[in-house]
Amino acid sequence: MTAEGPTDEALLARYRRGDTDAFRSLLRRHQRALYNFALRQVRVPSVAEDIVQDVFVRIVQNAETFKEESRFSTWAYTIARNLCIDHLRKRVHRRHASLDAPANSGGSDDGEGAPLAERIAGPTMGADRSAIGKQLQTHIRAAVEALPEDQREVFLMRQVSELPFKEIAEIVGVSENTVKSRMRYALERLQAALAEFEDYARAVK
Repeated sequence: MTAEGPTDEALLARYRRGDTDAFRSLLRRHQRALYNFALRQVRVPSVAEDIVQDVFVRIVQNAETFKEESRFSTWAYTIARNLCIDHLRKRVHRRHASLDAPANSGGSDDGEGAPLAERIAGPTMGADRSAIGKQLQTHIRAAVEALPEDQREVFLMRQVSELPFKEIAEIVGVSENTVKSRMRYALERLQAALAEFEDYARAVK
């Protein structure tokens, strides 16, 4: 039991015993976060929706095989990640060239703190600052998209889905230290790409 109610694992156990309301609770609890994660990977809303639907279909199909000592969220994100990878590989195969995303900065290796766009743009802006904020959002998305795949997925799981590093390591299949290194490199790349916007945002405050 958590402050928000039964744990994910307890809900899944109840669903396995025939409690369909427990499954609905799992769906409500994770659907939006999984959608946001998938959307930033595949960048097409309808495809992200299909992926999330497939995630829960596979959970239903394989509920009896879930290991009690595992975390439900790790399982769900592993399924989502694999489905995103499959989709992207198929898309690359169909189109060899295709042009077809929040960030943190500031010396910390663990990606803690507010998203970079919020930290730079701020909540109260005049017309000029609002325009800068929109422009910054566009550059952040482009900078995230330009990250190497291994860094981008770690960044999205940490900053968008707010998963702990240990869980990300289990999902990706590497050590926790490797995950932290990928996150650090991602933040360094984003910081460098957006440095000029940080300077400009400070100037218009």
